[in-house]
Amino acid sequence: MSATPSPRGWELLLVMAGALAAMTGTTAAYVTHDHVWRYLVVAGCFVQCIGWVRHGCRQRGGAR
Repeated sequence: MSATPSPRGWELLLVMAGALAAMTGTTAAYVTHDHVWRYLVVAGCFVQCIGWVRHGCRQRGGAR
């Protein structure tokens, strides 16, 4: 277990990829006015959430 509160490894990859996908989807939806980009935003937020949950489980040792 690490003393750092920031995500590392796969958790960092999931958080950053999710944030990038959500921002890309938001920008594309704003520019094109096409509602299909909402699915990319939702998927990005979901991936980011998974990254933060995995990070939290690793920090607390898997305790609930």
